[in-house]
Amino acid sequence: MDVLGHYATTPKRYRRIQFIGPIYPKLPTLIDINEWPIIDPLPSYGRGRDAVGGRYSNLIMGYNLTDVVITDSSSNVRIEDCYIVSGDDCIAIKSGWDEYGIAFNMSSKHIVIRRLTCISPTSAVIALGSEMSGGIQDVRAEDITAINSESGVRIKTTIGRGAYVKDIFVRRMNLHTMKWVFWMTGTYGQHPDDNFDPKAIPVVRNIIYSDVVAENVTMAAKLEGIPGAPFTGICIYNVTAEVVKSKKPTWNCTDVEGVSSHVTPTPCAQIPDYPDRVTHCPFPEDDLPVDCVGLEECSYWRTNP
Repeated sequence: MDVLGHYATTPKRYRRIQFIGPIYPKLPTLIDINEWPIIDPLPSYGRGRDAVGGRYSNLIMGYNLTDVVITDSSSNVRIEDCYIVSGDDCIAIKSGWDEYGIAFNMSSKHIVIRRLTCISPTSAVIALGSEMSGGIQDVRAEDITAINSESGVRIKTTIGRGAYVKDIFVRRMNLHTMKWVFWMTGTYGQHPDDNFDPKAIPVVRNIIYSDVVAENVTMAAKLEGIPGAPFTGICIYNVTAEVVKSKKPTWNCTDVEGVSSHVTPTPCAQIPDYPDRVTHCPFPEDDLPVDCVGLEECSYWRTNP
């Protein structure tokens, strides 16, 4: 039995929404769309994410439900003990789109992800962005297992988004059959309209990965920052990636800066290996407020016809 536990927050209370039953690649198989009215686009997006106009309301408020768990402009979120099979990202963290997200100005921060198992053949286990114009900060992911997925952790942004993705901590990942272990891109170029600010350059810094084992992967990393605004403060420690024979380089890095230690295969020159100088990459050990909160629980049971 597959289980999806989705922890969500509101300003004054914390809720746990738990589905018990098969989780298919696209959740609409679980939901009758006639039960959900069409609503206006989120103000931080300005329009529907995939098309102009309203969106069907649902448990995650107006998305097209390809990503399974979406945290958007939310603080103090806990996602634990999930087994997800998805046709898109298993978990996506967002915070608004271009000038609309900048004006709305509500970040996603203080997010905990623990004991996640993900199968996502065409997308990421955990994706940050690309809609991140309110900012994403202090995301802590640990004890992650991925099978037959495109990438472990993916950071997506582009010129016009503004804001930041910073203080991202990931440790203890076990990955099996992947295209990329680490993937960052600064040229994810979709925009809601032509009114985005080309001077709104996103900041990506303090991205931490440690204790990662990956087997049967095509590339260890594809890290592409923004020319003139590199992604900085990357720290990679104690990572072993078993790369299959391929014509592609094991590491592909442009416009990024950082350090590494005890990483196999040898990282790119922009993330130099300093085994004697770098003894660890930091991971916060303090509890977040959401760790100390008792949660209300409701369950949905689905029986096969």
